[in-house]
Amino acid sequence: MIVMMRVVLIADIHSNLEALRAVLEDAGRRGFDELWCLGDIVGYGPDPVECIELLLAYNSRCVAGNHDLGTVGLLDLSSFNPEAATICRWTAGRLDEEAGKYLRGLPLKLVESDFTLVHGSPREPVWEYILSAAQARENLVNFDTSICAVGHSHIPAAYRNGVGIAFLPEKPLPTNGRLIINPGAVGQPRDGDPRASYAVYDDESSSFVLHRVPYDIRAVQHKMAGLLFPEWLIKRLEFGI
Repeated sequence: MIVMMRVVLIADIHSNLEALRAVLEDAGRRGFDELWCLGDIVGYGPDPVECIELLLAYNSRCVAGNHDLGTVGLLDLSSFNPEAATICRWTAGRLDEEAGKYLRGLPLKLVESDFTLVHGSPREPVWEYILSAAQARENLVNFDTSICAVGHSHIPAAYRNGVGIAFLPEKPLPTNGRLIINPGAVGQPRDGDPRASYAVYDDESSSFVLHRVPYDIRAVQHKMAGLLFPEWLIKRLEFGI
């Protein structure tokens, strides 16, 4: 008997609990079987422990992002911009023992069925942004599965056989060819749309669908302001940049 599966792909939560809850509620109404996270669970936002606890409650499969590693001392913060480094240090002070252990134990790469999961790229899982077809083509030799899911850029994108293809909300994207796919950011979108972004892979239809979900941005900004976070990090959420 063949068991069909629906997988929710998320990335770049960045300690934004309101956005994560909105995504999981929206995905739950649609129905899903697995939750896969492409890194940067923490950083930038006000609720790191709560986001980790929610991912644990869903028994999610996750890889490490640069902010996750930087927060627990596995990456030198001198390579981060000053605001990002500041929030990584603040986050480190907020983590309890279980949350810190969880972040330190995240792998850089996971292979699930016909998927390779990384944060940045299969060639350089921590830092490389895949922002062009040329970069996608160069990375095809660095994974053996048909599909590689990445995050890091905070921008939804898809490349088939090293060629950029349209990945639009609510428009099914077939999985033929070798794909590199980015579901966009849950907690800090940077494509001009402030709504949280995620994707669903449907095994039955062999396709991805991108979804955008509104959430209570003002509530997150209020928390950040109360914690005296940098003004730019607070403002950018409402503009999706």
